[in-house]
Amino acid sequence: MIRTYRGFLDRRRAARPQEEYREPTPQEWRDFQQHFELRKVSLGTCGRPYGTPCKHEHACIRCPVLQMDPSQKPRLIEIIQNLRERIREARANGWLGEVEGLQVSFDAAMAKLKSLKDIPTDGRPQLVHLGMPVFTDDTPPPQPDEVFLPSVLRLKLQS
Repeated sequence: MIRTYRGFLDRRRAARPQEEYREPTPQEWRDFQQHFELRKVSLGTCGRPYGTPCKHEHACIRCPVLQMDPSQKPRLIEIIQNLRERIREARANGWLGEVEGLQVSFDAAMAKLKSLKDIPTDGRPQLVHLGMPVFTDDTPPPQPDEVFLPSVLRLKLQS
């Protein structure tokens, strides 16, 4: 597989102008490295692509590309408790706009907490349940000799 990918890269580079493959300037390299340093946030890692600004104005709790660090679960629980208190205060003072904004953050924080329940904490990769496939084709299933036997063997068996 690696050989195939390297071959693909070689063919692509041969088709592209050579000036596209220059060494980055020191400033370009610093900008690239800085992007990944800026992706580290208190609850995990920002998953936004290189060279793109934060679309959520650094409201990470609401952001769908935040990759939660399981070790930050206690911090997330503190944030959720704080949001509950702030929602109560806003309701008590009649700040309905504030209630609405805080509720959006609260719902997002709860979704992040729920997602952490599915992440193993022992370093194993996360398993994803894909469900059972549903076949909608009414074509009858192939016979065993049609599937597993090459055509040469099928001809010999038929004679």
